[in-house]
Amino acid sequence: TGSVVIREEGRNYNRLLWMRPDGQCTQYDKRHLFRMAGEHERYAMGGARPIVELQGWRVLPQVCYDLRFPVWLRNRRLESATGGMDYDLLLFVANWPEPRRHAWRMLLRARAIENLTCVAAVNRVGRDGNGLDYAGDSAVLDALGQPLVELGRSAQVVTVKLDPAPLLAHRARFPAWMDADDFSLVD
Repeated sequence: TGSVVIREEGRNYNRLLWMRPDGQCTQYDKRHLFRMAGEHERYAMGGARPIVELQGWRVLPQVCYDLRFPVWLRNRRLESATGGMDYDLLLFVANWPEPRRHAWRMLLRARAIENLTCVAAVNRVGRDGNGLDYAGDSAVLDALGQPLVELGRSAQVVTVKLDPAPLLAHRARFPAWMDADDFSLVD
């Protein structure tokens, strides 16, 4: 998965494309546009939160700056789902620069903990054409915000096998989602 600029009906979108093993593609248009870089002037805002099912996991894919918006990422009660919530894994593809490295790392942990979910986050490494450095810090976290994998500043490829049992056991022991306020987002 990754995100690319897509032009559709006269508007540009920062679109995450998820190609599934069966050949189907799910798309997610970035909801929160990074104003400090003028994204709100060049892109249209997305509005849907697609949940992709893969090998028994319900995955919510997101792009970069969306990480800063916990209401948008709120894992909602879903009685019919195993574990009682609408997703099990929060996936981020990102372009967070070195100066915001601390926020990236802390917000990933916060999203895992508050949503009782695993988090997989892939961030850029190296230097861009404007001389801005990217620290990487890609990671996979459990629902307690503890790292299962943490990568550094260099480009790396790792494989992580996630087991749903610890996630479901944690949700059963600590069902904070049952006390969460119900609300919906309205545009």
